[in-house]
Amino acid sequence: MEITISYYKPDKQVFFEKFNKAWLNRYFTVEPIDKYVLEHPEEAILQEGGEILFAAYNGLIVGTVALKKVSDGIMELTKMAVDEPYQGLGIGKVLCTHAIEKARELKAKKLILYSQSILQSALAVYRKHGFYDVPVDNTKYKRADVMMELIL
Repeated sequence: MEITISYYKPDKQVFFEKFNKAWLNRYFTVEPIDKYVLEHPEEAILQEGGEILFAAYNGLIVGTVALKKVSDGIMELTKMAVDEPYQGLGIGKVLCTHAIEKARELKAKKLILYSQSILQSALAVYRKHGFYDVPVDNTKYKRADVMMELIL
């Protein structure tokens, strides 16, 4: 098994949108903020100083995660998704590890994320990487009932 990480190029936008809309539609609904970010990642994430990572498994893109700049020193780990047939292979862990490393390179001092308590496997990945629960702020996501942060 070989998992490689690459960064956003316009031809990869389709994977970013497809993988994220799949899990959102499976568990929740695609909210207006999701639709905007997934359909316009250059505007929503990249031009503000963020980054989007992709995981390839044996050469096939199967997962993604984004780092969105919130403010100086703070980034949001967001839109992490692994294509369903490839879940359970550790791809989410690899994406999370690389996203944390990239956030450090981008001089972030803190990473935050929003999630949902039914997504136990995702929460487990975050906790293994050192994220801890904090009170949920007035989040932009209706579905979010978990907020976590990691001091870098």
